[in-house]
Amino acid sequence: MNHIEERDDIRDDKIEGRNTIIEALRAGINIDKVFIAKENTDKTLMHIASSAREAGAVVVMVDKRKLDSMSVTHSHQGVIAMVATAEYVSIDDILALAESRGEKPLIVLCDGISDPHNLGAIIRSCEAVGAHGVIIPKRRSAGLSAIVAKTSGGAVFHMPVARVTNLSATIKELKSKGVWVVGAAADAEKSVWEADFTDATAFVIGSEGTGISRLVGELCDYHAKIPMDGKLSSLNASVSTAVFLFEAKRQRFGR
Repeated sequence: MNHIEERDDIRDDKIEGRNTIIEALRAGINIDKVFIAKENTDKTLMHIASSAREAGAVVVMVDKRKLDSMSVTHSHQGVIAMVATAEYVSIDDILALAESRGEKPLIVLCDGISDPHNLGAIIRSCEAVGAHGVIIPKRRSAGLSAIVAKTSGGAVFHMPVARVTNLSATIKELKSKGVWVVGAAADAEKSVWEADFTDATAFVIGSEGTGISRLVGELCDYHAKIPMDGKLSSLNASVSTAVFLFEAKRQRFGR
């Protein structure tokens, strides 16, 4: 067992304390996000922040009270890191997987899905339907935490997930490679039953609170909605994702 995993200052997907996090970065542990107390930005913490960014982690400056509430050991020394439970992949990896299967890419882009339970459920639906990958942004998004892994039912270990700096740039890249980008929106004119998902498709799913962000929405080729006959106007983000995915599966394979 890795000596880092045996330390008392590691619980689940959290790593606490300066020396522990420094050693984790040196050992190549896949760190998703680092929280640093903004009241205490000394050289050691700035070194951790710099090293974490170089390793691809997101660095967030927060109040010490936030760290106190997150801490399990109550000795965080001004820094707590969240460890990713699975390795992130690239967009090219996702497209290559589709090509290796002889299938048109089927991808889900998460725009502002910050609830780890929602992200886990989305990943689970993607794996169940045979999608090729999930794309999340570094900012305003849950990462591959232990909660996401548990909610996904272990699907996180089978479904490729890419984490990108800029979702708008990613959409432009996908479109340049022949992928149709479809935004899920309750006010769309076209329903999910009327849309054609048989070609290479990427669904954009927004947060439950604000939906798809304006810039991302403008970059979509078109929007589609799930017809609602009840009194509510929308579904949970993960449920909406499942509806879109299984409609794509039905159109592509007739089942």
